[in-house]
Amino acid sequence: RLTLGDELTIDISEEEQRAYLAREKPRAFKRQFQVVYEDENLLIVEKPFGLLVHGTAEEGNETLSNQVMTYLIDSGAYSPDREKTFVPSPVNRLDRNTTGLVIFGKNAEALRSLSRMMGEKGFIRKYYLAIVHGEMKEEILLRDRMEKDREANKVRILDAGAEKGKLMVTRAKPLKRTNGFTLVEVELVTGRTHQIRVHLAEAGYPIVGDRKYGDRQRDAELLRKFPLKAQFLHAYRLVFENCLPPLDYMRGREFKCELPAGMKRVSEELFRGSKHEDKRRI
Repeated sequence: RLTLGDELTIDISEEEQRAYLAREKPRAFKRQFQVVYEDENLLIVEKPFGLLVHGTAEEGNETLSNQVMTYLIDSGAYSPDREKTFVPSPVNRLDRNTTGLVIFGKNAEALRSLSRMMGEKGFIRKYYLAIVHGEMKEEILLRDRMEKDREANKVRILDAGAEKGKLMVTRAKPLKRTNGFTLVEVELVTGRTHQIRVHLAEAGYPIVGDRKYGDRQRDAELLRKFPLKAQFLHAYRLVFENCLPPLDYMRGREFKCELPAGMKRVSEELFRGSKHEDKRRI
């Protein structure tokens, strides 16, 4: 039986020492993301099209998380040998074909605070840009309950009044519109799987290029003119309204990333001379 102040000695054989020293080092992954902001506590990156945030058995290890791990190891900001129980991790996720801002915690204390800040109201506001079918005339607030079909990897909205399922809340504001299309700014109030995609589709404004929830017939007409590879959805803006320690210094900070080049071309050509335009700089 141990008491306070006792010392323990554990003998490790030479064979075990050799095995420990020769253990497999983390594989290095080529960087595809752009760094938007970094300090000792957090890293904000821009995720490109076609890259998963986390891997699966089927998809392999070429993920944003592994690329960030390689980047932090190479920069000296993270050492797997030194940090035995902590791994830098993302606190928000984007679908494979959604581009934009992802936040990583670089130490355990920051990751805990960021996870709370991302999951609770009043801390971090998350905004997306999307082009949708249909002309949205005014801001809309969508509030429904949803459930996920894991086998089909799809989400469905439950009937009004349903008590089961998870609540999802989405706010969408039209910025530009023309000839049956609208560029919208979407605020993700809650963060559910496929939330923006299914919510806008259910409201009658499916996202252009969304093969799971969108309108393939109308997409086909547009894609003959614009070679868009996937849904037009980009996580472009993060606002740190309030912060928990050790991130108090982030209060009031705002981060943006521009539309990827292909999306920007589509937006500029589609909305040239649009009937409605929000004057803010996107």
